[in-house]
Amino acid sequence: MRYSTSHKEETRQRLLQSSREIAKRGGFDSTGVDALMASVGLTGGAFYGHFPSKQALFQALIEEEMAHSTELLAGEAGQDEDHVEKCLRQYLSHAHAQHPESGCALPALGAEIARAGSEVRSVVEQALKRTQKSWAGRTGDEDLAWALLAQCVGALVLARAVEGERTRKQILGSSRHFLAQALAAGKTARED
Repeated sequence: MRYSTSHKEETRQRLLQSSREIAKRGGFDSTGVDALMASVGLTGGAFYGHFPSKQALFQALIEEEMAHSTELLAGEAGQDEDHVEKCLRQYLSHAHAQHPESGCALPALGAEIARAGSEVRSVVEQALKRTQKSWAGRTGDEDLAWALLAQCVGALVLARAVEGERTRKQILGSSRHFLAQALAAGKTARED
């Protein structure tokens, strides 16, 4: 039975969505093609009708994830430093730490991205540069923008790595506090 082009694209999108959630919850490399396909109600053999390889699926997943993250974090032109502060609060939230499947791919898949091919790492690099440039424009400090991004991702990795709820909240709260101080210090330096 032949399926329409729209059916194939719908299945591809369902597979991307399901794979995104599975990968961010339990890792991409550790999940087999059969499990990925079973999540959308298909057999492993049907996978290759949608992607030429598992690595191609990973690249497509990361491209979508980074585009989404960049859109959320960089925001629209004309927004001010308050946008960065809002992003930091949302990013370093308890909900984001507790639900990796619906959050940023970097804390969940950073190690796998680092081991991926240059195509995947290039997509991530370009997305990070767009966010950094946006935040640098709002904060007036290129170094601060990189530090904010690195602190966010690192804090979320640590918050997800601990068992204790109290420790998780301390990591996130301390990071939000530290970053608020860094933003305030940067603002004060620019005004002087």
